[in-house]
Amino acid sequence: MLTVENITKTFGEKTLFDQISCTITERERIGLIGVNGTGKSTFLKTLAGIEVPEEGVIQHAKNYQIEYLPQEPKLDPALKVIDQIYYGDSQMMNVMRGYEQALIDLQHDAMSESAQANLFHMQQKMDEMGAWEANTKAKTVLTKLGITDFNKPVRALSGGQKKRVAIAKALIQPADLLILDEPTNHLDNESIEWLEKYLLTYPGSLLLVTHDRYFLNRVTNRIFELDKGKLYTYMGNYEIFLEKKAEREALEKSNELKHANTLRRELAWLKRGAKARSTKQKARVQRVHDMKEQTFDTKKETLHVPVGSVRLGKQVIELKHVEKSYEGNQVLTDFNQLIVPGDRLGIVGANGTGKTTLLNIMANRFAPDSGEVTIGETVKIGYYTQGDEELDGNLRIIDYIKEVAEVIHTIDGTVITAEQMLEHFLFSRSEQWTYIRKLSGGEKRRLYLLKVLMKEPNVLFLDEPTNDLDTQTLSVLEEYLDYFPGVVITVSHDRYFLDRVVDRLLIFHGNGSTSSYHGNYTDYMEKQGVETAAAKSEDLHKSKNNKPKKQKKKLSYQDQKEWNEIEDVITQLEEKLEAVQSDIAGAGSDAETVQQLYKDQQEIEAELEAKIARWEELSLLIEE
Repeated sequence: MLTVENITKTFGEKTLFDQISCTITERERIGLIGVNGTGKSTFLKTLAGIEVPEEGVIQHAKNYQIEYLPQEPKLDPALKVIDQIYYGDSQMMNVMRGYEQALIDLQHDAMSESAQANLFHMQQKMDEMGAWEANTKAKTVLTKLGITDFNKPVRALSGGQKKRVAIAKALIQPADLLILDEPTNHLDNESIEWLEKYLLTYPGSLLLVTHDRYFLNRVTNRIFELDKGKLYTYMGNYEIFLEKKAEREALEKSNELKHANTLRRELAWLKRGAKARSTKQKARVQRVHDMKEQTFDTKKETLHVPVGSVRLGKQVIELKHVEKSYEGNQVLTDFNQLIVPGDRLGIVGANGTGKTTLLNIMANRFAPDSGEVTIGETVKIGYYTQGDEELDGNLRIIDYIKEVAEVIHTIDGTVITAEQMLEHFLFSRSEQWTYIRKLSGGEKRRLYLLKVLMKEPNVLFLDEPTNDLDTQTLSVLEEYLDYFPGVVITVSHDRYFLDRVVDRLLIFHGNGSTSSYHGNYTDYMEKQGVETAAAKSEDLHKSKNNKPKKQKKKLSYQDQKEWNEIEDVITQLEEKLEAVQSDIAGAGSDAETVQQLYKDQQEIEAELEAKIARWEELSLLIEE
């Protein structure tokens, strides 16, 4: 168990956390939530021992191990991927590094007796340490995260690939507490879903910061909220947190109202000329002064933004027979797409398949290799890019926004000032006079997003908008887009955001291949799951009906017995899996039940995959 007692941490004049306390017990799954700039990453670093609190203590057992994944991990560019994974001072890491090097040495000189002897020696060490399972696990985790060349130099990896290597390294290290800062950034949806399942059965405790609300909902069973220097704790997942936070804020609002009414009566008593003669009267006068000093952190009413935009004509964007290759890879082949007014298009697919390239072509930033791109005359583009926007640190927040516009116009003809829009995007009036150089990375991204929206575009391109934004900012953005009358085209791996914002998908499959789906992301994934299961079932039934019976005698007695039973076993497992998935759908917000059901689902899926692999192996034996 890790215990935090009354820790305080400041950053310049800002207090990030003030006398906060908490405990993390065995196998807890905790999500840390807070607006960008509140100190979430600093809190993680403090718990990991990287930063030291100015006051308070953090206590745990002497042999308590913490593994920390930073938001921007730093890897050694001189190392190979596998060496980076095994980087560490533990005996097991040393042995696994030695074994991998012995394999490479033998590959270079297969006849070398010293290389053969060294490999044999390292194999013995692997046996002694029980390191084979860890070795297999490391390579499996890398593969599942899309890294298959284990000997590739780290310097040759992209930023996203480096993040995946860092995640894999964190996952395989033995730890009592695993701390992850934005682990889903730069992961595609397939990798995120794999990571979800992996963390559900992680043997240690987990503390993570993520903007992915589906991920939070499925992985966590407790929420920490860092808000204005205080730490609030909630039992349950993200969905339950939202309910309990609303209850807490309603209670605080009620207390603030009672306080105001009492203060009004007491001030009226003082104005009537009450004299503090007796001890009781003196105490009452002092209480009035104390009440005047008391403040509440209640949330202000949300600004309703029925946002307008420049008029958009009937012709928006059309692509005809577009071809495009990028860095030697074909990303678009004979591609056709028509964007019409009111479109809400989500673009999904594995990293590196060309999603951002398509956005740039649509926005007239890249030219296609061939084909035609037509952009309507009334189109006014707003483009939120994935890369870092250069912000002038010497500007104040309010001046940065007013450089774009002093006001924006609503549908009903009224105006909303830059100050009001900044408040809506979580910059208070006092914060608006802060210099940009003092903002956190996430706060800068939030400010840049608002700058794009203040231009009042009628076609909005959002390239991975959920990266580096907190959950509260994402809720504000989603609400804004609800009323946005123009076209929204977004590349995103955030499943919650896609479900909330888009009504059709463009899916990149790689090698220039794309497909379309009308519906949201969850509907698409459910359809894919049904089709995959149906395809597997069809293959099995075809085999059952067409298998060559006379060749069965080639199998051993045990193999033949297994072959006769395996299809029934697979059918039973499929039925069990369907039942568990049905239970998950019906479990609602019962976080503990959902956690157990996801664990059951993972175990059944693993067993089912193993049985199907065995079925394929036996069927090959029959066909020989």
